[in-house]
Amino acid sequence: MTSTMKLKTLFQKVWDEHVVVQEAGRPAVLYIDLHLIHEVTSPQAFTGLRERGLKVRRPDKTVATMDHSTPTLPKSLWVIDDQAKAQLAQLERNSKEFGIELFALGDRRNGIVHVIGPERGLTQPGKTIVCGDSHTSTHGAFGALAFGIGTSEVEHVLATQCLLQREPKTFEVRVDGQLMPGVTAKDIILALCAKIGTGGATGHVIEYTGSVIRSLDMDGRMTVCNMSIEAGARAGMIAPDDTTFAYLEGRDRVPKGAEWDAAVDRWRQLRTDDGATFDKTVIIDANKLEPMITYGTNPGMGMPISQTMPTSESFDDPSQRAAFEKAMKYMSLQPGERLLGKKIDVVFIGSCTNSRISDLRLAAGVLSGRKVAEGVRTLVVPGSHDVKRQAEAEGLDQIFKDAGAEWREPGCSMCIAMNGDNLEPGQYAVSTSNRNFEGRQGKGGRTFLASPLTAAAAAVAGEVTDPRSLLLA
Repeated sequence: MTSTMKLKTLFQKVWDEHVVVQEAGRPAVLYIDLHLIHEVTSPQAFTGLRERGLKVRRPDKTVATMDHSTPTLPKSLWVIDDQAKAQLAQLERNSKEFGIELFALGDRRNGIVHVIGPERGLTQPGKTIVCGDSHTSTHGAFGALAFGIGTSEVEHVLATQCLLQREPKTFEVRVDGQLMPGVTAKDIILALCAKIGTGGATGHVIEYTGSVIRSLDMDGRMTVCNMSIEAGARAGMIAPDDTTFAYLEGRDRVPKGAEWDAAVDRWRQLRTDDGATFDKTVIIDANKLEPMITYGTNPGMGMPISQTMPTSESFDDPSQRAAFEKAMKYMSLQPGERLLGKKIDVVFIGSCTNSRISDLRLAAGVLSGRKVAEGVRTLVVPGSHDVKRQAEAEGLDQIFKDAGAEWREPGCSMCIAMNGDNLEPGQYAVSTSNRNFEGRQGKGGRTFLASPLTAAAAAVAGEVTDPRSLLLA
């Protein structure tokens, strides 16, 4: 590289490739390569198109799936919620009218939007990807610039295949060292949220670097990028490498033959240039990480599972102190105490964060030969039909059922409390999902976010448990 060329980060390379128009002091017009839609955030956008007499500009770059409102009990029971039923029916009508490919219920390719995109090979390095869903950052694990958009923006992309965006700043999160037994990708991102808070990366795109990130499989990388939004980031990205290419090769929508070889050559250039600088950098020592668990009502209220909860005096900022005290009241917990040993009612293993095959293998490893504690409802919900079929081929479903857990159909399920998959008021859950807001998993429900290992350990013990105690047993 010559001295006259600007050194760029991974984000800057993808951004610059997709800017259509950039006027000084104004948002850029950004071209979108892939638009993913689902039944919850798209109906109003299609209504807007009809009212304005517009068509979908590039239906070939738009893919729909049913996931949020879908039932996870056997399909013979169908949809029990009238609003959910209406949303699913509307997505089917909209997709047919506007010529959009739909992975509907009953389609072998159906599943959670952020699971099926990578599975089908729709998600590829260097793409810009949007969806009316916060956790679109998941796709950044492939070196894509992927972020969630609002309903009005969904309409804008449908109509123009472009989007107005102000260029974010860059933020490096470097994770070096080695993960200890019992510590997973979920613990990395929960540790980051606890370290910098839910607003720590606001206005930035995170790039995850370091030896530990490079050692993660694609499922783990997707988990990390998925929760970038919980740290306030616009998106999260990981530079593609041989692990990425091995995952993608042969999938439905990736190039084949000579085109595949040419694509990989292009994708190998998608890395931050040596000497390029970030606006902000945080370093995490993986050697010091423990299994993490949240105690409050946002993902930043987390701690190593062996530690005690903070007290009001732990917070210098009055607003943080007030938020902590409010969270303690909602969670009905005592500041300064341990969470270890806290009795729970429900365990949820699933969501776009932790419903892939690697996640299910981790949970099955803990549950194999053991039983779920009496009175603890345990739901295991695969992220797609591909994941479900693979899990069943490996016998994981039988491990879950033998342990007393419920093996469900794919969908978002209890992550967003749809179709009866919800907590009752006052219940405590250990959940592998991404958000623990008040009422997120059911009105009055109280959620501890954790990894599949920690969730499975809690299911066996009937209380918040350090998974290392079972892994070493």
